[in-house]
Amino acid sequence: MSLVPVSCPTRRAACPIVVAAFGTVPNVKSAVVICMVTVAVASAIAGCGSSDSTASKTPGPLAPNVSTAPPASAPAPSGPVSAPVPEADPCDVNLAAPEIAAAVSELPRDPRSNQGWSPAPLAGNYNECAQLSVVIVEANTNSENPNTRAVMFHLGKFIPTGVPDAYGFNGIDDAATTGDTVALRYSNGVSGLDSVVRFRWNGNGVELIGNTG
Repeated sequence: MSLVPVSCPTRRAACPIVVAAFGTVPNVKSAVVICMVTVAVASAIAGCGSSDSTASKTPGPLAPNVSTAPPASAPAPSGPVSAPVPEADPCDVNLAAPEIAAAVSELPRDPRSNQGWSPAPLAGNYNECAQLSVVIVEANTNSENPNTRAVMFHLGKFIPTGVPDAYGFNGIDDAATTGDTVALRYSNGVSGLDSVVRFRWNGNGVELIGNTG
């Protein structure tokens, strides 16, 4: 802001002063007051501008950095881990199959002792895949030499009728037995006098096809 004196006609008269942006004021005192007010206003404006500028440049508070912990893994099992038990192969020989006990319960009584038959086989090759398989059972008696007989199965199912006489056999000849043929051995306890008889599944039933001995 500039003060411009205006020429005065006499020394005694008050000399008016020209103040930029305010025009002519009556004297110096008034001009000084105007200048002080103007400077104060300008300083206030400058202070506000500086405060606003600082506030605009000051970043706000940052969001807290929250880290997500990974999910806790399941604890490892303690002690030895048991391996899965494989399923039984139905084509394996199984002399503990429940079909054997069921079939033995249907047999007529032993003609010699008039007793039933023990469901625990003495020998056999029972399985569910063979066209013909067999088990050997004995009479459920306390006799020293109980009677024995063969029980035959087709694809694991008991053959109740149509089977030739199968009494007296007490073993199987594995070398002469195939998928559709069983070779039954009869032994009287005398070495070299064993007899082997073969039975075959012919598609409809069991037939006797020969014997050796």
